[in-house]
Amino acid sequence: MNIRNFHLQGLVIKIMGILLMAYPMSMESQERNFPEQPKREVRAVWLTTIGGLDWPHSYSQSERSAEKQKNELRQILDQYERIGINTVLVQTRIRATVIYPSDIEPWDGCLSGFPGTSPGYDALSFIIDECHKRGMEIHAWIATMPLGRWDGYGCKLFRRKHPSLARKIDGYGYMNPEASGTGDYLADLCEEITKRYDIDGIHLDYIRYPETWKIKVSKDQGRQYITSIVRKIHDKVKAAKPWVKMSCSPVGKYDDLTLYWSHGWNANDRVCQDAQGWLRDGLMDELFPMMYFRDNQFFPFAIDWKENDYGKIVAPGLGIYFLHPKEANWPLKDIVRELYGLRDIGLGQAFFRGKFLTDNVKGLYNFMERFNTQPSLVPAMTWESEIKPATPQLYLGKKTQTISYHSEGDVYYNIYVDGQLTLARTPRTSLHYKKGHQYAICAMNRYGNESAPVCYPEIAREDEDNVQEEGLLHSDGLTVYAPLASGLSKKDLIMVTTIQGTPIAYKPWRGTTVDVRDVKDGFYCLKSVNKKGKTHRLGFFQIRRFLRKNGFN
Repeated sequence: MNIRNFHLQGLVIKIMGILLMAYPMSMESQERNFPEQPKREVRAVWLTTIGGLDWPHSYSQSERSAEKQKNELRQILDQYERIGINTVLVQTRIRATVIYPSDIEPWDGCLSGFPGTSPGYDALSFIIDECHKRGMEIHAWIATMPLGRWDGYGCKLFRRKHPSLARKIDGYGYMNPEASGTGDYLADLCEEITKRYDIDGIHLDYIRYPETWKIKVSKDQGRQYITSIVRKIHDKVKAAKPWVKMSCSPVGKYDDLTLYWSHGWNANDRVCQDAQGWLRDGLMDELFPMMYFRDNQFFPFAIDWKENDYGKIVAPGLGIYFLHPKEANWPLKDIVRELYGLRDIGLGQAFFRGKFLTDNVKGLYNFMERFNTQPSLVPAMTWESEIKPATPQLYLGKKTQTISYHSEGDVYYNIYVDGQLTLARTPRTSLHYKKGHQYAICAMNRYGNESAPVCYPEIAREDEDNVQEEGLLHSDGLTVYAPLASGLSKKDLIMVTTIQGTPIAYKPWRGTTVDVRDVKDGFYCLKSVNKKGKTHRLGFFQIRRFLRKNGFN
């Protein structure tokens, strides 16, 4: 239902906006009420390369300086990893210039210090490898329409090759959104990146009319021009690799709402950017709306994005640069309230831009260490594919406490320890385990679909047969229902053992139920023990909290 078209829905927006803005104002009270960590949630950051704003802060002009530049990125990504970032939007096309060896556009000068000159290594390939090592998705951020200064290096070369596609506005060059060649050109560039590199997404920035463009066509026609460009890019990217996510960063307010005005700055009407329609029609998998606002200009519009996500992914961009004293000098609580609100309504989070996060402006980084205490998976692209990978096969090291695992196909792995996701989207195929803990490993394909888990410790085959013959006692993860316990003496004890017979706990019992809330997930045997030490098997049971919590059958 489109909430902009209904007065009643507008009233809901107003009420919800008031509720979301009513989060505790003190940081102390907020941190006592952290929302539950979702298993799937986009946690993104824009890594800006233009002018080296976020990275790099030094030039690569020798092997030594190249390594310094690489180490700087590694340190930034380590910082992202510590606060649970799972998606990095890396500025790949800057201003008709790029950060990889392209057949279409020249090198940007941010890496080597000289436009058109290679830094001596493939920066995009390096970034991809480093992100994937840390379980992060990496999306190639493409600045679509801006070409930079009219006499700048990238714009001059572009104009020389494609004079009909460039327009000059106030000393700057822009691609002409009304020229059919614009979509073809950008689609070719995105196809080149997609085919050459193991990216997880193509992220389109500024995929709209420039705000200074005097639009002479109707708004409907303008939207058709922009949508045509999006469609051309989408079709070439998906034809190459259908699992690569298509996303963009639309203007933060889609349109005016029933009760809230966008102040003349919105995606749909002002710059002909039909971002919600792109979700609906399958041209976009994910949106990162630039919601660099507060209070009534933030919360109602965030709900509008949620209500019109068409089952796809939305992670609003937060204007954390406004925290800086030289910018708007926002208090940290404004961003914190927005983070709470987004998590409450099931939206992700994205930070613009990286340096304000890693510089810990106003203590934001410290807060995120407490807000994102566990890893989170990016939502699965079930609209593209619901096929799940095969359950991994498990192998135990003979001399070391090592588990190795393998599943066929192009997969990553998610590692759960004692029912908690502890390592997400890792390419690693082995881990060191500690006795006394329950491990579960799932394979995850490029669409984000998880396999059924393989667990360690596992049940020996012959014991599993005994379990099947005996039948399982019912357990909800808190108690076990054991009908035979009704005939026990009050002096008898209840013992929980492993399938192999090792005692792990002695439990109180009441009638026919036994409390097992402190027993970890796994298969167990329930026995009674009389005063002479003789045991009697009451049955087998299984605790499956991990499976239920994480959505497995």
